[in-house]
Amino acid sequence: MSGRRVVITGIEVLAPGGVGAKNFWNLLSEGRTATRGITFFDPSPFRSKVAAEIDFDPEEFGLSPQEIRRMDRAAQFAVVAARGAVTDSGIELGAVDPYRLGVTIGSAVGATMGLDEEYRVVSDGGRLHLVDHEYSVPHLYNYLVPSSFAAEVAWAVGAEGPSTVVSTGCTSGIDSVGHAVELIREGSVDVMIAGSSDAPISPITMACFDAIKATTPRSDDPEHASRPFDASRNGFVLGEGAAVFVLEELESARKRGAHIYAEIAGYATRSNAYHMTGLRPDGLEMAEAIRVSLDEARMNATEIDYINAHGSGTKQNDRHETAAVKRILGDHAYRTPMSSIKSMVGHSLGAIGSIEIAASALAMEHNVVPPTANLHTPDPECDLDYVPLTARAQRTDAVLTVGSGFGGFQSAMVLARPERSVA
Repeated sequence: MSGRRVVITGIEVLAPGGVGAKNFWNLLSEGRTATRGITFFDPSPFRSKVAAEIDFDPEEFGLSPQEIRRMDRAAQFAVVAARGAVTDSGIELGAVDPYRLGVTIGSAVGATMGLDEEYRVVSDGGRLHLVDHEYSVPHLYNYLVPSSFAAEVAWAVGAEGPSTVVSTGCTSGIDSVGHAVELIREGSVDVMIAGSSDAPISPITMACFDAIKATTPRSDDPEHASRPFDASRNGFVLGEGAAVFVLEELESARKRGAHIYAEIAGYATRSNAYHMTGLRPDGLEMAEAIRVSLDEARMNATEIDYINAHGSGTKQNDRHETAAVKRILGDHAYRTPMSSIKSMVGHSLGAIGSIEIAASALAMEHNVVPPTANLHTPDPECDLDYVPLTARAQRTDAVLTVGSGFGGFQSAMVLARPERSVA
């Protein structure tokens, strides 16, 4: 590995209640929730009838009729976010060797909404067992192959270097950025457009999570349905969204006078090899990912100022994550604020890891720790400082963000101010 250090110079976010990085941060810092009753389809047959939806008109964000026809909603999110991140960074991509410009996009469930809609069309609403493909859209193949997300972003930014989709369940958003960082560090590229996107709010997704009782049945009070770390929590609220970043080598970014949000100082991922959806309560595998990410960042656990939690709001996840943090941070865990933005924007599966990276970088930018909304009744098993209800002003030089996904994936990333001393 080379000594190259990687920084974030551009951010764009599409999230429920906050399209655009500025609106997204305003929502978080004000502790507002964007969860509501499902409007995309009739939710009455389902156990969980709430979601965190985005009010998104692709034409308003500059997508052409052909792009809208060609791309699934999640791909549209990715392209819009990529263009926004490039604009935010101020980078002149025309001056970058296209072979040294790459793309990584994370997604857990690909073109779910497009596939769901097309199945209803070709099967005549599920009536036909033998479907008629002639009724499908001409770009159905793009829905079937998630790599189309990376291809669309690469075309949008003119990237001819490495281009890939990372799909590791709910850690996809961290892992896609982590992969991009490694490509820059090893010298394969100079600039990466990296992030993730998912738009899973569809009948098939709701049915799947209903079956395993992972989503909350608290449908009578959508605004307060997502309750990470609260004693009354009973599942997550499904969401959608995207976040994309411009990543560059530190010295190159400084030379062009770029605004630097944060350095990605450390990253690691592990698997528990234990259960498709279950978690061991000791949090050992997440703790190991945290430990390795801190080692890569050359930081002590006591240097972490804020932890952006996975905090899904399921009973087992919140206990597992709390145990992992205690295992690595020790007594410092009790002095370190930790919060879950899923309480406000829901759980957008593969996209959420990148959205949480954006929240972490913006927390450093503004020296404000976003709160955990709807946390009124502390769970005795979750006894850390989860910043309930209200954001907290605090100098924040280093943030740990973590993710946990079906399949046993556990990922951790450390963001820090680049001016810190590195041994």
